[in-house]
Amino acid sequence: MGLAKLKPYYYTTEQYLKIEREADERSEFLDGEIYGMAGESGKHGDISMNLAALLGTQLRGTSCRGRTKDTKVRSGSVKEQFGREMISYPDLVIICGEPEYHDKHQDIILNPSVIIEVLSESTAKFDRGTKFMRYRSFNPTLTDYILVSQEEAHVEHYTRQANGDWILREYYGADKTFQIDSVACSLTLADVYARVEFE
Repeated sequence: MGLAKLKPYYYTTEQYLKIEREADERSEFLDGEIYGMAGESGKHGDISMNLAALLGTQLRGTSCRGRTKDTKVRSGSVKEQFGREMISYPDLVIICGEPEYHDKHQDIILNPSVIIEVLSESTAKFDRGTKFMRYRSFNPTLTDYILVSQEEAHVEHYTRQANGDWILREYYGADKTFQIDSVACSLTLADVYARVEFE
């Protein structure tokens, strides 16, 4: 899914939320600016559904739960009017324990454990760069950040270490399997990419 800046104007977090909650289309918020989100491709949709089904089954009966792309995550301090604040829509987020919410609307999560993004050509640089920097800097509960290509069977899995460092492990090919140890889940790339055809 792509992002496009809506207007050259700076908004407070509360202004953004008022606009976002009344709008028909989703948008993300970064440092006072609002970015509209484009629709997803067929591959993106298939991969997202596969991930939700695979993880949802494995999380059943545990203290963790998955939420799909309509749940927002806040990364940043609301004390700064136009400061370092990001509100985004991950493709999939896993929350362990009771969800902590930004406000009474209960649509913005503050305690993500695992965030998964399905990359698109227009968002890959942002997902690997600014977005990941905000997630790891402002979400102390985050243990895993996973990027899933839609152009080839390729997964980038970042895990937070006890000292705060992040380690990257990459997986190529449908025969590969990887573990999300923090939530006791295992994924095979053949299942992640079921029904997805590459050029």
